[in-house]
Parts: sequence; structure tokens; C-alpha cells
Amino acid sequence: MARETPIGTIGKGRRGISPLGWALRGAAAGAAASTALNAVTYVDMAVRGRGSSSTPEQTVEALAEKAHVTVPGDEETRSNRLQGLGPLTGLVAGVGVGVLTGVARAAGFRSQWLVGTLLTTAGVMVAADGPMTALGVTDPRTWSRTDWVSDVVPHLVYGAVLKSTMDAFDLP
Repeated sequence: MARETPIGTIGKGRRGISPLGWALRGAAAGAAASTALNAVTYVDMAVRGRGSSSTPEQTVEALAEKAHVTVPGDEETRSNRLQGLGPLTGLVAGVGVGVLTGVARAAGFRSQWLVGTLLTTAGVMVAADGPMTALGVTDPRTWSRTDWVSDVVPHLVYGAVLKSTMDAFDLP
């Protein structure tokens, strides 16, 4: 039976959805949330006239070095591959956090909207920014207020879209 807590409900809900079903719903919600994050980022770039970040490509390059794997191709081809692989890491992080959210939902965790939004925001920021920080590509301690806003706002949108989508999957 479900138990109400101040942060949400824990236990079996009304729906008879399997853990795999929730994981797949989480993947779909993560993809939708990643699309929203990207849209907010692109609007910010267009409004402020700023360029795209090179940190995703630098992260892929650093990961390849750590794994002793060479990204193949001449200079231009290699650069193009890194430009393609960089954004894919963000999509993997976004869909992955969605899957984890689905698994939590399958286990019976249903948070309040604000709590769930903040938890998924934190989760996707760790999944996206964590590897960049661990590999020395960036250091959030040196970010300006504008840098933080540019990072946090799209991730908050991600969290809100993921939470809202997962909640919609649970409606009767």
C-alpha cells in the first residue's frame, strides 16, 4: 500500500505498469525533457548572440584519452566526429536520468512536483556537468553568475518537463 510523506508518496500506485514499462516511459520523458533543455539553450544563444559551448566535445576528447581510444579521421573529420559525439553525451545523460526516474517510479516513489523537479534537475546537472568537472574540462567554482544561470535554467526546464511527463504517465 502507498504511504504519504511530506515529499511525496512511496509504495505501489494505482497503475499496473511493470518496471520495464516505467523505465521506457522514463526514457521517453528524458528525451522530451532533453529536447526542452536544448530549445531553451538555443533560445538563449539566439537572444544573447553567444556561441555554443565546446565543453561537450572537449569531454568526449578527454574520455577518449582516458580510455586510450583514438577518435579516427584527419583533423577536419575528427573535429566533425567530436562535434557530433559531444551533444550525444548530453542526450545520453538526459535519457539516462529519465530511465532512473522511471525506475524510481516503478519502485513506488512519487514526489511532490517541486521536489521531483529539483531532484531531476540536480540529477541531470550531475550527469551532464559531473564528467566535465571530473575530467578537468571545466570547474564550476570558477563560473560567473551568468555562466551558472546559463547552466541552471535549461536544466530546471529539463527537470520540470521530466517531472510533468512522468506525472502524466501516472494519470488514471
